Amino acid sequence: MKISSPRQRSQRRRRSNAVWFDTVLSCVSLGPPLVAGFVFAACSLITPSHAAAQMTGSPTVGYKQEPGITSSTMPAPLREIGFDQNLDKHVPLDTPFTDESGHAVTLGDYFGTRPVVMVFAYYDCPMLCTMVINGLASALDVLSLDPGRDFEIVTVSFDPRDTPATAAAKKAAYIARYKKPGAAAAWHFLTGDQSSIDRLTKAAGFRYVWDKETKQFAHPTGVIVLTSDGRLARYLFGIEYAPRDLRYAIVEASNGKVGSAVDSLLLYCYHYDPTTGRYGLVIMRVIRAAAVATVLALGAFIVVMVRSEKRRTARGSTRSPRTGHARPALVERRDRP
Repeated sequence: MKISSPRQRSQRRRRSNAVWFDTVLSCVSLGPPLVAGFVFAACSLITPSHAAAQMTGSPTVGYKQEPGITSSTMPAPLREIGFDQNLDKHVPLDTPFTDESGHAVTLGDYFGTRPVVMVFAYYDCPMLCTMVINGLASALDVLSLDPGRDFEIVTVSFDPRDTPATAAAKKAAYIARYKKPGAAAAWHFLTGDQSSIDRLTKAAGFRYVWDKETKQFAHPTGVIVLTSDGRLARYLFGIEYAPRDLRYAIVEASNGKVGSAVDSLLLYCYHYDPTTGRYGLVIMRVIRAAAVATVLALGAFIVVMVRSEKRRTARGSTRSPRTGHARPALVERRDRP
């Protein structure tokens, strides 16, 4: 049996390191797609997809008619209602209203420190308005954000016949359902005269009409998220709202003051689509993030390997004859016949 010399062992280590390095380099080209797949899967697990919000009650932005159906065949009220997305425009914060307690307030009383989730609804609505507020309450109940600390909620009636009494009754019904701490103080139900309603709804792009035949309002369905200074940030359409979309809208409207670092990372991969009022995954951003992660991982691996090789070399040099400690002679041992 032949005992290897230190030189031979060093050569074998170098060949082994070379094989490892070549293997890593051969995998680099596959790195970004593989990491992108992991990132995509992680995003899907962290933020599960939800059913698309229904465009109920209005041909809003993004609405498409079926082939062969002209606008003239639609009921007249539906041709006049919808959301005009006045993104980045300000609402008039000096508009006067009355709250559910009968106190005179202005819209600006609920702005200044945190984002505001706003919903238009009249309190005697027999169907859609109740469904809209129900959908909002369900989404809010899932959020880990706290009302009054992270955001305010303002419900504004667009029926001038509504009174503080009807507003108080509607609030009591929803506070009994939405029981998070601070909800009663953070959710406001307002009423106002026609001039105040017209001023706010026009600024927000909320178009509605009175239907004389049904004696009801025809109106779009959705909620609006505004910044703390009254700027229209996001529109979420339908009667059901994905908690993920609502959370992202509030986090974006807060300019990073609400939410966590994970929210900021996911918002890099998700983008708001104004035509649908939802957030969708941006594949190219995921691939870029995966490429950066691959380069960082490869760099860390190379640094670790280089440092490990230096430590092995240093240990070998301390045992060499030049340090004053002679090594025992290596002897070939052969079996005698």
